[in-house]
Amino acid sequence: MTDKAANTNTPPVRPLCLIPGPVEMSETVLQAHSTPATSHTDPRFVEAFGQVIEMLREVVGTTTAQPFVVAGSGTLGWDQTAANLVEAGDKALVLSTGYFGEGFADCLETYGADVTRLRAEVVGDRQPLAKIAQTLRAAKYKLVTVTQVDTSTGVLCDVKSVAEVVHEISPDTLVVVDGVCATAAERLYFDAWGVDVLVTASQKALGCPPGVSVVVASQKALGVLAARQTPVPAYYASWKRWLPIMQSYESRAVKYFATPCVQTVFALNTSLKEMLATGGSGGGMEAVFAAHEATSARVKAAVAALGLKTVAVSPEASATAMTAVWLPESIQAADLLPKLKARGVIAAAGILPGQAQRYFRLGHMGITATQPANGYVDTMLKAVTDALEECGYSAASSSSGRSSPPRL
Repeated sequence: MTDKAANTNTPPVRPLCLIPGPVEMSETVLQAHSTPATSHTDPRFVEAFGQVIEMLREVVGTTTAQPFVVAGSGTLGWDQTAANLVEAGDKALVLSTGYFGEGFADCLETYGADVTRLRAEVVGDRQPLAKIAQTLRAAKYKLVTVTQVDTSTGVLCDVKSVAEVVHEISPDTLVVVDGVCATAAERLYFDAWGVDVLVTASQKALGCPPGVSVVVASQKALGVLAARQTPVPAYYASWKRWLPIMQSYESRAVKYFATPCVQTVFALNTSLKEMLATGGSGGGMEAVFAAHEATSARVKAAVAALGLKTVAVSPEASATAMTAVWLPESIQAADLLPKLKARGVIAAAGILPGQAQRYFRLGHMGITATQPANGYVDTMLKAVTDALEECGYSAASSSSGRSSPPRL
């Protein structure tokens, strides 16, 4: 199947999945995912799995941290973090910029953490660094979590600056980043920024089908695990069980705890190789980041030209992996989305409680950004313009869009 029609005004042969994940995948990734049944002890799989662990370090910018590649949703990364690093009563500070920040907080509480939720005051904004610093000075936290991109709002948090504040005020506190909608699209330099845990997943900018939970843990985080006073309150999510598995596969030897998702690991291996080849020799992740930034700028400019506003309140707070857009007062997401699909584009409604119909979300990560010749962005922007017109909206007669975003 090909999507050559994406470069024309004709809708592609199937609707493009341009939501903030799962994302469109290359034909070679799809083929890798469609291989015959293969044993997890097969030498081909052992090599592919070992390469995945090694390439993930390059993607996130670390030489010493330990990737955990486990069958499961990105949400499993929350459980891994909480189960392995939190003991009952430990204080956790959650910087929430939307639905997924709140979910991470709920997960931490499930494992007994004493959670403080520091929310953005306005939907689409992020917490001032001064407020984060003030909160850190008020209590001793075992860990701080920050959602690099909250998929519900398209808000990009400044992980580097947050980490700097944590290191200055509370250097023993672990810096935990939820990068599910950010990793391999937004800049993140794990070692240089002093990140301790990165939670992500295969189905977004990593460009692979859903099914792989990826967590990267620093040696500092593994030291916290080793110093626990109580047993890890989980079986499948326990790093004590998974660490020997990861170390074994990376050394190209088989060790068993639970069956890995063989075909999805093959697909992830292919996707990572393609990603790291972006921009040709010497391109690597810098070329990947630049491609996402250029694509995002184009989408944001198109939204502004339509007279609409992003949910993110400023360019600095706007993700490059995705865009969330407030709809005109007269249009709901349920009106717009079927018209987009008829034009060959699947987009997503909002997800914030009570506001799901007030905005829509577009994903432009993975090959949508790194392989612009596929024309997916062209198809997306034309579909949005035409669908809004069919809904009765005209950019020429629009006002400045929603002027006062609601508070969280």
